[in-house]
Amino acid sequence: MGLLMRFFYLFPVKNVNYSFLLHGHSHVAMLGWTYLMIYVLIVSFFIPKHKSSKPIYNQLFWLTEFSVIGMMIAFPVQGYALFSIIFSTLHIILSYIFCWLVWRDCCKGKRMDKKLLLGAILFMLFSTIGIWCLGAIISLLGKQSILYQIAIQFFLHFQFNGWFLFAVLALFLKQFKNEIEISHFKVFFTLLIFSTIATVAFPVSWYVKNNVISVINGIGVVLQLLAFIYFYKMLKPQISWFKTTLNTTAKRVYSLAICSLVLKVMVQLLLLFPDIVSSSHQIRGFVIGFIHLTTLGIITGFLLGILFQNNLLSGRSSLVRSGVQCFVFGYVFTEIILFFQGGLFYFGKGLLPAYYESIFGASVLIVLGLVLIIASEIKIKKIRVD
Repeated sequence: MGLLMRFFYLFPVKNVNYSFLLHGHSHVAMLGWTYLMIYVLIVSFFIPKHKSSKPIYNQLFWLTEFSVIGMMIAFPVQGYALFSIIFSTLHIILSYIFCWLVWRDCCKGKRMDKKLLLGAILFMLFSTIGIWCLGAIISLLGKQSILYQIAIQFFLHFQFNGWFLFAVLALFLKQFKNEIEISHFKVFFTLLIFSTIATVAFPVSWYVKNNVISVINGIGVVLQLLAFIYFYKMLKPQISWFKTTLNTTAKRVYSLAICSLVLKVMVQLLLLFPDIVSSSHQIRGFVIGFIHLTTLGIITGFLLGILFQNNLLSGRSSLVRSGVQCFVFGYVFTEIILFFQGGLFYFGKGLLPAYYESIFGASVLIVLGLVLIIASEIKIKKIRVD
C-alpha cells in the first residue's frame, strides 16, 4: 500500500482515493504487522507454556487477524465509514482481551522485562481513550475541531511511544539472560514513563499555541535522553556477551534499530528550538520521515532482531540475507531522501530533482526485501514438509 501511494505520485489514477489508501496503509502497518508480531512474541517469550498452549491465544490471534483484514479491505474502499469503524472497534475490544490475558498470565513478579511489559499494556489501554472520545467530539464539534485532531494524536503518540516502544524494549530485555543492574533500570523506567507522558505535548502544540505546552515537551525530550543514557549504562556490562549470541543478520537489524533509536532521540532534541517546532509538522518530509524512523527503524528493527536471534526467521539463508540488505538499504535511502527534502523545504529551496522517482525506487527495495524474506521462509517450510 505504501509503495502504491508513491506510485500514484508518478502515475495518478483517478478512481483511487489517496486518503483512503493512506488510512488502510497506516492501520495495516500498525495493527497488522506491529501489533500481531508483538502479540506472537509476547506469547512466545512471556506466557508460560502451559498457559500459552490454551486455545484462547490461538483463537484470539485469528480473530484479531480477521479484524485487520477487514480494515485492509474497508479503509481503501470507503475510508472512515461503517465497516472500517466496525473492524477498528473490534480490534480494540480484542486488544483489551489480550491485555487482560497477559496481565493475568504473566505480569506478576518483579522482573524488569515484566515491568516494561506492564507499562506497555497500560499505555495501550491509555491510548484508546483518544479513540473513544472521537464519537462525542464529532457529534458535538465536528471533524474540523481542534479536539478531534488532538484525540487522534493522543492515540497515535501513546501507541507508538508507549505501547509499541515499551513492548519491543521488554522483548529485547528478555533476550538478556544475565542479571541487569536494577538501580539503573529503575531510573531508566521512571524517566521513560515521564518522558512518554510529557512528550504528548508536542503534537498538542500543533493545535494549541502555549508556552507551557512547549516547556512540558522540552522537559519530556530531555528526560527521554536521560532515560536512554541509563538504558545504555544498564546494558553496557553485557553488550560484549550479547553480541556473541547473535548471527550476522540479527546484528544487522539490531544495529538498524539502535541507530534509529539514537537518531530519534537526537531529532526530538532539535524540538527544543522554537523555529524548528513551529514548522516541523507542516513539512511532510519531516513528518513521514520521523514516523518511518520509529516504525520501520526502531520497532521493526527490534522485532526482526528478536526473530533472527531466536531462529524464528532463518538468518543463514542467502535469500533472507539479501532480503534484509534490500530492506535496510531501502529504509536508509527513503529516510535520507525524506529528511533531505524536508530540509530543502525548511530553507525554501524547493523540490529535490527526481524526488518522487527516487523515493519510489527506494521504496521498491523495502518491498523487495520483505518479499525475499517471505519467499525464503516459504521455501524452508516446503523443504521441511517434503
